[in-house]
Amino acid sequence: MFSFFRARLRKYVLEEVWIEDYIKMGMRIGDNCSIQPGVTFDYSHCWLIKIGNNVTIAPQAYLLTHDASTKREKKYTKVGSITIEDNVFIGARALIMPGVTIGQNSIVAVGSVVTKCIPQGSIVAGNPAKVISSIEKYMEKTEMLMDSAKVYDASYTISGNISSQDKAKMYEELINKIGFVV
Repeated sequence: MFSFFRARLRKYVLEEVWIEDYIKMGMRIGDNCSIQPGVTFDYSHCWLIKIGNNVTIAPQAYLLTHDASTKREKKYTKVGSITIEDNVFIGARALIMPGVTIGQNSIVAVGSVVTKCIPQGSIVAGNPAKVISSIEKYMEKTEMLMDSAKVYDASYTISGNISSQDKAKMYEELINKIGFVV
């Protein structure tokens, strides 16, 4: 009960914008989406944003539907839609610029700046973002890596109440290595 009131207080006192506010303004979000804390949607033209089903947007990503660089000289601001198709993962601190479609089954790497449309089934990274792999090749590499990597069950997560001993064990096992957790 306290969490509910604390959240409402933050919304009104700090003037936080919630997903529901964006939807009321016309932004469209599909089913089974995971929008992590700190994601920023361009409130000024949020109705130009459409997010498909099964999309994950990691913390502090930014979806920008306008570019005001022309405002002073031309008296107009450029605007463009952002379409994120189904089954897309957008990494932390990625920046999605106006006029972009991210094709289904794609991954946008951490910190990428997406300035052009991304073909479906692609992995992009960099500034500006460029295709670095296909999903198919990436999953093949991941499968091979999983065969030799340490794999952890749900007890190795916060929601699985990981113990201090298992935290230390996991840390030691992953020094200079990659593992996988459910």
